[in-house]
Amino acid sequence: MTTLPADFFRQPIAHRGLHDVAAARPENSRAAIRAAIAAGYGIELDLQLSRDGRAMVFHDYDMTRLTGTNGPIQQRTADELNTMTLLGSDEGIPTFSEVLELVAGRAPLLVELKDQHGQMGITNGALEQATAKDLHGYAGPLALMSFNPNSVVQLAELAPNVPRGIVTSHYPAEDWLLLRESTRAHLRTIPDYERAGACFISHKVDDLTSPRVAELKEAGAHLFCWTVRSREQEVQARKVADNITFESYLAPIPA
Repeated sequence: MTTLPADFFRQPIAHRGLHDVAAARPENSRAAIRAAIAAGYGIELDLQLSRDGRAMVFHDYDMTRLTGTNGPIQQRTADELNTMTLLGSDEGIPTFSEVLELVAGRAPLLVELKDQHGQMGITNGALEQATAKDLHGYAGPLALMSFNPNSVVQLAELAPNVPRGIVTSHYPAEDWLLLRESTRAHLRTIPDYERAGACFISHKVDDLTSPRVAELKEAGAHLFCWTVRSREQEVQARKVADNITFESYLAPIPA
């Protein structure tokens, strides 16, 4: 099993970069990533797949909220996506390889692969393969994770030396309308941690007292949490979590 570098426990992790649309720094943008590096934070970012099989740094399946253009990101090529403007900036959507070159080891990267098939099932490996290809030769502190444990299992084969984790939740129905109840019930118990060769979970911040989370931590799993949105919430989360993923305020960096 791989382990997380110490860098992941020294700095709070900026959710989708240190984003602030009012300051022309949309989420997952180059500007948000530069701002996080300058402030001394780690960076969480998301990957989606382009039509031509490139890993793109972007959160949503549909482009409307972040670009104003309707349609799935998978229907556009990487070149097309790079020329589209993220709302609140003059930037396009970057490839993962561009972001790796930009960061160049200056901040720990917590990289989430988005589920590509809707029901957290077996994947076709396309996003995982694109991610592993871009990672080849990257030497900075970096870890991979996904809500879909099958994706993490794929990454164990494609990038065995990169630390892996599972993004976890108590999966309330109102937050996961597209997931079947049987799927939510299965994922809620985090049954695939050992199968995926994971060394951490990133759990929803309002469920950190879960007995299953406590069990995994007792067994040696590192615990991150998402998404902390205030200093008060951070204080409570740090009673359990090894580190936080934050947004909407500036998390203090421990001395």
